[in-house]
Amino acid sequence: MKVYALVGKSGTGKSYQANNLCREKNIKSVIDDGLFIMGNDVLAGTSAKRQTTMIGAIKTALFTDEKHRNSVKVKIQEISPSDILILGTSDNMVKKITERLELPEIEEIIYIEAITSEEERDLARKQRHELGKHVIPVPTFKLKREFSGYFLHPLRIFRNKSKEGKKQFAEKSVVRPTYSYMGEYIVSDKVIRDIVTCITKDENKDVKSIKVITEKTQTGIKLKVDIYIRYGSQIVNTAKTFQEQVAKQVGYMTAFNVDSVDIEVRDIR
Repeated sequence: MKVYALVGKSGTGKSYQANNLCREKNIKSVIDDGLFIMGNDVLAGTSAKRQTTMIGAIKTALFTDEKHRNSVKVKIQEISPSDILILGTSDNMVKKITERLELPEIEEIIYIEAITSEEERDLARKQRHELGKHVIPVPTFKLKREFSGYFLHPLRIFRNKSKEGKKQFAEKSVVRPTYSYMGEYIVSDKVIRDIVTCITKDENKDVKSIKVITEKTQTGIKLKVDIYIRYGSQIVNTAKTFQEQVAKQVGYMTAFNVDSVDIEVRDIR
């Protein structure tokens, strides 16, 4: 296994640049902020950006917790990638991660200054320090459960066309970590009810919602919606369609992962 490292100060755009660097050097896997990533999948680990304090985030990124460290070690050994890129804020940090995950010695250290301009790093710092935004080099839908209830936004970065003439792109996600000074992100129950009501007015007029109960879970939210259905409608199909519409729109319009939507038909009118 060949081990690379990308080193740069916090907020200089390492996670944003990781995909491009992996493509240029044909690196298949990444260790970034406590996660073991391969392609577009998080295969193991816990995101440092999900911790409640900055100290907790640093400890997670350094794999200080034995259970966390072992889960990543086992998955790396199972997958046995031919190469891996480790992201860190210093030479010492990436070396510590390498040792704790029992990886081979780092063969090449790349510094963020060598692959970005000062303007790019300034923009990254502004996104981090003024807006509290952090990038994870994984598509948003892969992170929805872990970051449910927090700012989550997809990035699609287009590249040059491939040899076959097709456009290439890298997918990344922007999150606002729990420890961000920007504060906690909250969506009130009334907002969820209003979204459900809008669906009955704009998308499914065969349904009228009369009650919405929201239950928060560790991975998102559960919804229970009591409805009336218009007389003459196919009850099962109408309820199923409405159920899918609620799950889709609530998930799209908020930062929440929708674990389940239970529909109860109370009457036909």
